[in-house]
Amino acid sequence: MSHTAELIAVGTELLLGNIANTDAQMISQGLSGIGINVFYHTVVGDNPERLRAAVEIAKRRADILITTGGLGPTCDDLTKNVLAAAFGKKLVFDEASAQRIRAYFQKLHARRPMTENNLQQAMLPEGCTVLSNDWGTAPGCAFEAEGVRVVMLPGPPRECREMFTHRALPYLQNLADGTILSRSLRIFGMGESAVESLLRDRMNAMTNPTLAPYAKEGEVELRITAKAPVEAQARDLIAPVEAELRALLGDVVYGADVPSIQAVAFALLEAQGLTLGAAESCTGGLVAKCITDLPGASGVFKGGVVSYTNEVKHGVLGVPRELLDQFGAVSPQVAEAMARGARRVLGADLAVSTTGVAGPDPDDRGNPVGLVYVALAGPDFCHVRELHLGGVRESIRIRAAGSAFDLIRRYLTGLDLNESDGRRFADRPTPLRTGLAALDQAKDL
Repeated sequence: MSHTAELIAVGTELLLGNIANTDAQMISQGLSGIGINVFYHTVVGDNPERLRAAVEIAKRRADILITTGGLGPTCDDLTKNVLAAAFGKKLVFDEASAQRIRAYFQKLHARRPMTENNLQQAMLPEGCTVLSNDWGTAPGCAFEAEGVRVVMLPGPPRECREMFTHRALPYLQNLADGTILSRSLRIFGMGESAVESLLRDRMNAMTNPTLAPYAKEGEVELRITAKAPVEAQARDLIAPVEAELRALLGDVVYGADVPSIQAVAFALLEAQGLTLGAAESCTGGLVAKCITDLPGASGVFKGGVVSYTNEVKHGVLGVPRELLDQFGAVSPQVAEAMARGARRVLGADLAVSTTGVAGPDPDDRGNPVGLVYVALAGPDFCHVRELHLGGVRESIRIRAAGSAFDLIRRYLTGLDLNESDGRRFADRPTPLRTGLAALDQAKDL
């Protein structure tokens, strides 16, 4: 039997946007792993009438109902009361839970007496399975009524994660009828609308596996999801779809189940024993930040120069004054000189540069917002990519930085540095491995 779940998060702070609902993301991922479909997420404030209405709706469209939050000691912690009433159950005092709560306060707050309202957390629906909480005070619980399995978990993310993993999942695994497996292809160089247009008919025709695009900042993720009795069969369903997508999309696919374009570039550099430097203008250090966010970056990244002014471009990177005067800072000539200068100053095998107009206004030479040049310099070559990027300032900076890492990825895997220029760099002097193994390793970063 296929099971469907609905998650109800209880808390006014979630509705106000004061905190993010990370519990729902974590639980959905866990349920997917054991083959339970999640069709609905609901968020309700600390209001008993609205919570009761949400429960009544969920009872009609899901056979597993999981709530988070509202199990604490204060007057607005009403989840158990409302759920028990909705399913016709009494709340009864559970002495074992009360003892755990007393012991918790004795251990952590020995000099501060426990207030009696904490014991309301030991009031649980009659006949329920108690999910003991070794990470906080409020116990969870589970019961079955009216053909619905109900699981209640505390809201604080640290407690919820442990309770779900060690208490709720073992309880629910007996219901699982298979596994749901996903594989994500990451795409740089093609927008979401173009990807969706290309794949629309395929996506609409697919049932198992399914295919869905997700827009990321500056790139696209294509998620292939299959359901099967065991994981190996789900992988077998995904494999031909992935092969077809790779053949159709070509080298804009930069990896599968990898965290980011910079992680892929980093893995390739590391695998080939190469170092990197950066000279940044419009990205303001974002390239350096992206790569130094990765563990082990010091073994690859030599450093970066944020050359935001012409004085720094000339004085630190050695960009000739005549290039700056004749062509301006936002030009392919200056992008090349910046990259070559960074490689020389930093002593790196490769160096990237970024210079452009991030906005909000055109520059003093009339270059439009979104015009960016990204360059990659090596021992005896320099390639400059011209970008015309739409969007706001931050979006332009993110995509420009991503393009720098894409140039590195393409160079180190022998691909065209620009999708449209038809050139390959198989004849460059340093023998380079294909880097496919490094691409696979990147997902472990």
